[in-house]
Amino acid sequence: MPAHNDVAAFQELLRRIASGSHTVAAAGRSPRILALCGAGLSAASGLATFRGSTAALWHTHDPMELATPEAFAADPGLVWRFYAYRRHTALAVKPNAGHYALAALSRSLPTNSFLCLTQNVDGLSPRADHPPESLRTLHGSLFDLRCVGSEREGPAHCDYSVEDDFTEPLVPALATAAEGVDETASKDSDGKPPTLPHIPLEELPQCPKCKSLLRPGVVWFGEALDQEMIKGVDQWVAAGGIDLMLVIGTSAEVYPAAGYIEEARDAGAIVATINLDAESREGLRALASGDFAFGGSAADLLPVLLEPLIGKLEEPKVEA
Repeated sequence: MPAHNDVAAFQELLRRIASGSHTVAAAGRSPRILALCGAGLSAASGLATFRGSTAALWHTHDPMELATPEAFAADPGLVWRFYAYRRHTALAVKPNAGHYALAALSRSLPTNSFLCLTQNVDGLSPRADHPPESLRTLHGSLFDLRCVGSEREGPAHCDYSVEDDFTEPLVPALATAAEGVDETASKDSDGKPPTLPHIPLEELPQCPKCKSLLRPGVVWFGEALDQEMIKGVDQWVAAGGIDLMLVIGTSAEVYPAAGYIEEARDAGAIVATINLDAESREGLRALASGDFAFGGSAADLLPVLLEPLIGKLEEPKVEA
């Protein structure tokens, strides 16, 4: 049995999958590869992980307390400041080689043979030209907007939404945050965080259809994932055996996304984990027989690991 971090053995597995000599393809089907991506994929681009240092996002507020419907209801201006800042930080970086390698993997395989599930909301995978038919943004996107009226029943319901709105700032009241200024970083004379000026509701992003507030098109804590999207993912997983499961830059602790790892195993998949701590004692304990674990940056490892299918990864063109 090859070592858990044997690059040559992993590449040979990919060749067998592509040639039809692995389990699923040998049964007369196209190869099937599932990927689950987390914040570690974007870390090499310079983005802080959501559960990492709070100071890396906003100095004096716990991001997990701001990313909730309750926080938005209590102070939508504060929450919008936080998301304007996050939008800026995401736009200030570029997709890395890991994003481009996964996009190339999608293009190298037959239609419906690859499905990439990303928990990231930073928009870097779409900006790496990842084919949309093989990408599912489980937690939404910082650059999608939707009307709060979408959550109402009856006549007050509003279905307005927009994708990939990169306007900066969205409204003048968010200009400072949209310039990447952490307005919470300074301290007052008592050493306490500043009290930010209240932003009136009418100065926040407004729905052009019903004049209600717009909110970020992300899934907040306490909210359900898009059920139509999940239904489609479940149908893909249930459609047949799976050759390979890639777990990239994630501790795989958040459900239902983490549950797809065991579902893929049950469907015959070998699991390959690519993460900074993949070869830690805890990470290696989670390996099943035949699994792979590669400790390091996805930006460095994916282009090498996937080379049998994607070839030498070309340097992406510099974004304008």
